[in-house]
Amino acid sequence: MGLCLYVGNRNYSSWSMRPGVLLRAFDIPFEEKLIRFDSFAPDSQFKKIALTLTPTGNVPILIDSDVQDRRGAPLVINDTLSIFEYIAEKYPDLSLWPNDLALRTQARNLCAEMHSGFTELRNHCALNIGPDLSHAGAIIWRDQPSVRADVARIEAAWADCMELSGGPFLCGGFSAVDAYFAPVVMRLKYYGLPVSQQTTQSYISAVCVHPAVNAWVDQAIATAEFLSFEEPYRLAADAAPIGT
Repeated sequence: MGLCLYVGNRNYSSWSMRPGVLLRAFDIPFEEKLIRFDSFAPDSQFKKIALTLTPTGNVPILIDSDVQDRRGAPLVINDTLSIFEYIAEKYPDLSLWPNDLALRTQARNLCAEMHSGFTELRNHCALNIGPDLSHAGAIIWRDQPSVRADVARIEAAWADCMELSGGPFLCGGFSAVDAYFAPVVMRLKYYGLPVSQQTTQSYISAVCVHPAVNAWVDQAIATAEFLSFEEPYRLAADAAPIGT
């Protein structure tokens, strides 16, 4: 009973990471279930299972069996930003969003920008937690000015927030906006993308050592499997342990 979060492969699924980190960070009881990626084709097992839960056929999917819709079915939320807002409403005393009105508005605005933007960074640097992708990152950085532009905008936004809040996270203490940007931190880290501001490096370090992020990363690495359609910059042989 209660909350159940369906996620994709933890090392690859950036959208799954966001609510997974959020729920862990605020010690909210939930069950987590994996829908393994095999492909995203209509006849894939992933799509077949996901489509039984939500019409979008995507993850993450949050189901709250303690709340029913008007048909008497458990409540299903199938959009990451909507999941965040739902959890914030369900647990108002936890202050998932900053208490300060100006910071709260800025945090929501940044999450919305992330939700619909930074497409070049996301397209060229697909989330992949664990491997050293710095060689690919160097080539992407050299050849993709649009990725450099996305990173510059992210750095500016982070610096602005931290100047207003005093850090160490975007709005002071760890909040929903930090969970939302955790996959971006992972991209910068594992692709070794250069950052120009000390504030950015300080923020990356703070996010990486947060217990909720650590827990997700540890589980992502422990359960990782090589999927060629998710790995444009590595061969299966690169992912095999030495000696195999």
